[in-house]
Amino acid sequence: MGERTNSFGQPIGFPIADWSPRQRPSREVLEGRYCRLERLDPVRHTAELYEANSADDGRGWTYMAYGPFSSQDEYAEWVKKVAASQDPFFYTVIDKRSGRAAGVASLMRIDPMNGVIEVGHIKYSPALQRTIGATEAMYLLMQYVFDELDYRRYEWKCDSLNEPSKAAAVRLGFTYEGLFRQAVVYKGRNRDTAWFSIIDREWPALKSAYEQWLAPTNFDADGRQRRRLSDLISEARAVASRS
Repeated sequence: MGERTNSFGQPIGFPIADWSPRQRPSREVLEGRYCRLERLDPVRHTAELYEANSADDGRGWTYMAYGPFSSQDEYAEWVKKVAASQDPFFYTVIDKRSGRAAGVASLMRIDPMNGVIEVGHIKYSPALQRTIGATEAMYLLMQYVFDELDYRRYEWKCDSLNEPSKAAAVRLGFTYEGLFRQAVVYKGRNRDTAWFSIIDREWPALKSAYEQWLAPTNFDADGRQRRRLSDLISEARAVASRS
């Protein structure tokens, strides 16, 4: 986008016509082919989530501000608290193969005035990790944020030492923006926070790549991918840049 100036010759940002504050998340169900996102419900989801997470040896909680939980009762108290929150707005990821709750994710730091929202509190159980549904859950949230809520910016933040999270952000199409030093104290230690984002004008190319990757024809009979998501994203972005 070309540089714009005001009457003083000062550079200014591009105009946004007819801007109005966006709606807050409210959808109770986001339906996919491989998974379903439901609003986190303490009664329906706690036991299944606790059981699914019991297969985690503890390393999945290292970079979370809470957990691991020593008992289902302790975990239930946490679920009850966060399920009542409007920000973060928590979802349960239901694995359609088993029909059981297998992870959680949330939309958070919701800023309707500026059209900015973050995905966070992502805690997948071992059964959900590295599955098609794990990626589809992220796609369903992006689709909701950009296509239905019409937000301008979608953020991902993590501990800068959390290499799997940073790799996931890049694979999912987020752009690294920088490091916020000494941004957070959690579990009695420092966190330098790595920032990533997707903005609205990038979404059409990313959406096309996700839809190609999630298509049943992209997987063989054993569920192995034929095309990698990262490759499809690179190709879609290259096409978009030429149009």
